[in-house]
Amino acid sequence: MATFAPVNCELEFIAPLSSWLVSQGSVPVIAGPCSAESEMQVLDTARALAFNPSVAAFRAGVWKPRTRPSGFEGMGEDALRWLKLAKDETGLKTMVEVASPLHVELALRYGVDMLWIGARTTVNPFLVQEIAKSLEGLEVALLVKNPVNPDPDLWLGAIERFYQSGIRKLAAVHRGFSFYRKSPWRNAPMWELPIELKRRCPSIPVITDPSHICGNRTMLASVAQKALDLEMDGLMLEVHPHPATALTDKNQQITPGELSELLASLVVRRPSGDQRFEMHLEQMRSEIDRLDVELMEILARRMEVIDEIGNYKLTNRITILQIDRWREILTDRLARAESLGLDRQFVARLLEIVHNESIRRQELILNQSGSAPLL
Repeated sequence: MATFAPVNCELEFIAPLSSWLVSQGSVPVIAGPCSAESEMQVLDTARALAFNPSVAAFRAGVWKPRTRPSGFEGMGEDALRWLKLAKDETGLKTMVEVASPLHVELALRYGVDMLWIGARTTVNPFLVQEIAKSLEGLEVALLVKNPVNPDPDLWLGAIERFYQSGIRKLAAVHRGFSFYRKSPWRNAPMWELPIELKRRCPSIPVITDPSHICGNRTMLASVAQKALDLEMDGLMLEVHPHPATALTDKNQQITPGELSELLASLVVRRPSGDQRFEMHLEQMRSEIDRLDVELMEILARRMEVIDEIGNYKLTNRITILQIDRWREILTDRLARAESLGLDRQFVARLLEIVHNESIRRQELILNQSGSAPLL
């Protein structure tokens, strides 16, 4: 869950995305194969994508360290040569992932226009700092993927390090987060995290990567649509001329033709409406504001009662946690929630947060009294 910190963003001079990721479509798209596998594969993909007006840049993995060393780990410098050929022929800007200063040096030597920092690199501030130092004084666009773990501070920290090195063409890439529970996603989207990043730093563009969120082709369109509906600023999608034969991540790649179909299916909605719409929306928002104030007042009163209960339990040497009462609350409140048309999982999470805070407050009362916890 995101930590909702106060807005304290110093990334004031980020270059607008439209000034360096130029698309003729309604939304800028970065597309290309997961891995550059051969000169023919790179050129075939780039030629097909060059006809798509939404494609603003051609991406390909050059260095591909896998979880285990027996897998295909990329073609390295050879792939950079193929990307240069693709750029020279099609005019598409090129983009690769870098994970070391040496990668940066080689990529720029072959005219790569944009770099991205992978999720496993973002999680390591030492490595991020090394790469940021190697970029000092250079004019290059850089995209920072979210760390594998759901930590908005770690994500923002990596972006700040590159900003401090002088990079101004900056964007974040939302590619989902590792999740220990069984999930339909390869990486759970956890939409609250890119939203929190945008709240803290309104100037940083966020591009969503449905390919790595889904891990399969079937959910790509729905994730891409949700990204647009949540005002994400672009999409990154993996495209291969023959996905079934891809050497890496074959299940999440689509053909250039399928990319065109996917993009044509998306509905691009406006972030705001006409004056009449905005006036009515403001009325409804005012009602939300009033209800939120009521919620805060009810929560404050509930915690006052919790403190009274805590003191009463302390006086009578009663345990803080009474599991039967907690089960009773859950059963009753979830049934009421369902009757009111509320989502059970949402209400269960809300009740758990309130219950944990109630336990914390009662423990505080015990600790302040000097008594041992009565558990």
